[in-house]
Amino acid sequence: MILEVLGSAVLGLILAWAAAHSLGHRLPTGPLVYATGVAGALFGDFVTHTALGPGTAVLSILGAAVISVASLSLLLRPAGRLRRRSATA
Repeated sequence: MILEVLGSAVLGLILAWAAAHSLGHRLPTGPLVYATGVAGALFGDFVTHTALGPGTAVLSILGAAVISVASLSLLLRPAGRLRRRSATA
């Protein structure tokens, strides 16, 4: 159980690093990205472990990765400037 949690936290850090490295121009500050990646992975591990029960470490890690990526995707900003149209146009 402890190794599963540590593995999820490390996976969250790795995913956050990959997101910050490849999409750094579209993400907020680094500490927020890393905290979101780890928190998402831990939450995903908790939800998956609670739903499936003990003995499913591989699936729990997979659930941690999915929730961590989903959490990180919520931090993305639009790539370009948004074009606003007036109400009369």
